[in-house]
Amino acid sequence: MIIGLGIDLAEVSRYEFDAGTLAWFARKIYTDEEVAYVMRKRNRAERFAGFFAAKEATRKAFGHAIPWRQIGVTHERGGKPAIKLFGRAEALPAMRKVERIQLSITHTSLIAAAVVILETA
Repeated sequence: MIIGLGIDLAEVSRYEFDAGTLAWFARKIYTDEEVAYVMRKRNRAERFAGFFAAKEATRKAFGHAIPWRQIGVTHERGGKPAIKLFGRAEALPAMRKVERIQLSITHTSLIAAAVVILETA
């Protein structure tokens, strides 16, 4: 059963960072794992935008603000994106009886989108 749904769009051009801006933005928004992943890829701005959209969609699905760096985008062995929660946010799924967090991210050169679905039995 779906108990939470969040969707977000992010304009890719807003995530074309120079080194200084990336360092500042990463300390505030992204986890070290996310930055390391993106830096190994092409089309970095698209991926940063997608990760930001995923974080915002997660916040919307839970229905309240969660600190940005307490929400991480990771990847399962096959490459499927997944949400990982850190710090105090780790307790949210149990508190809300969330058994699964589904994540889908897509992007073009102009826009990134993410959808998060919270599920229970």
